[in-house]
Amino acid sequence: MEFYGRETEIKQIRAWEKQSHESAQMTVVMGRRRIGKTSLIRQSLGSSSIYFFVTKKNENFLCDEYVGIIKEKLKADIPGELKTFQDVFKYLLLEAQHRHISLVIDEFQEFYYINSAVYSEMQNLWDTYKGKSKLHLILCGSVYSMMKKIFEDSREPLFQRASHRIHLKPFSVAVQRTILSDHYSKYSGEDLLAFYIAGGGVPRYLELLVGEKAFTQKKIFDALLMENSFFLDEGKNLLVEEFGRDYTTYFSILSLIASSKTSRPDIEGTLGQSVGPYLDRLEKEFSLVRRVTPLFSKPGSRQIRYAIDDNFLNFWFRFIYKYRSAVEISNLAYVRDILERDYRSYAGHMLEKYFREKLILSGDYSAIGTYWERGNANEIDIIAVNEGKRRMLLGEVKLNPKEFRLGELEAKAVNLRGKFQDYRVELAGFSIRDI
Repeated sequence: MEFYGRETEIKQIRAWEKQSHESAQMTVVMGRRRIGKTSLIRQSLGSSSIYFFVTKKNENFLCDEYVGIIKEKLKADIPGELKTFQDVFKYLLLEAQHRHISLVIDEFQEFYYINSAVYSEMQNLWDTYKGKSKLHLILCGSVYSMMKKIFEDSREPLFQRASHRIHLKPFSVAVQRTILSDHYSKYSGEDLLAFYIAGGGVPRYLELLVGEKAFTQKKIFDALLMENSFFLDEGKNLLVEEFGRDYTTYFSILSLIASSKTSRPDIEGTLGQSVGPYLDRLEKEFSLVRRVTPLFSKPGSRQIRYAIDDNFLNFWFRFIYKYRSAVEISNLAYVRDILERDYRSYAGHMLEKYFREKLILSGDYSAIGTYWERGNANEIDIIAVNEGKRRMLLGEVKLNPKEFRLGELEAKAVNLRGKFQDYRVELAGFSIRDI
């Protein structure tokens, strides 16, 4: 699949690359696995940079590999032996005093398992030599919680050392639509929604779907649930390392959220245990869930729901992990039957998310969210507010446009209209036809 999107990030990295010809720059690129961090860097810098990949092996062996790469890229004879990463990094910082160098270190968090002292050694060398060095140091990693700790925890040596940071996110709904239309011009709204749900805007997943020519809803389901599908173990492969030995508890919580048990009391009632610390870590450390409160609610509101931001993981926990016993005995036909049975209800909620993201892209609103009142009364799928123009859009989302009941939406909005009497309120219906 060709390279799509990322125009803003490419422009930023190239600008920082230009700055590094005058003074050293440290750029951190973070994001979940499969999101395209390495592809972005290669697209931005070409093949001229020095690229180190950190694997869990002896530091001396790793450095022997790096020395070979340096010799090839810089066409340089390296005096003496560089047996530690501290030696390698110092050499490059000193060499960059005489010529510009771009150094990319991929899976940077893996040094924690090889030699955790590397981070303090790098901090000391960076502070000592960056003033005279023309080095662009680009550090990226896929274990989000560890990368966040390395660069955002005030107790860590590399805290506040980065000059720039990119948190690479999934493709926008506009880019996903472009990818599908480039490969299958006859797609329907149902096809695009399934592409959005299954691929989640993650480049690697979209590349796999394109490779399988899975462009219709049926073929997308086939690709997800065929024997030996890449997708069947993907959630586990992504998150077991993040969560460590407590992963089964985290997985249970995520599976419940994906199955519409989105409040803490609902989750605790099902699991029979307190989950407060787990939800906090899922939100603040792993950035996998977010709190959802009604738009206009006061700070500290107890009307809290939890949502999984990642479309693919939401799908995986709802339809694959939840029925893992059937998956483990390769009874994928059973899982497919469940998917066919429950997909319509699930897709309706995802369609709401799609339209909220589409409205965000429009740039017309200062706040976009959802709304409900105490006891889950008067729930409104979408509220979009333009505070400057005193305008408010209230939206109802249905897969089938024949199910719209704008009169009911009007009734739900009575209390809102009373609070925002000076706003022009517009009612709208969004369906699969508008996708």
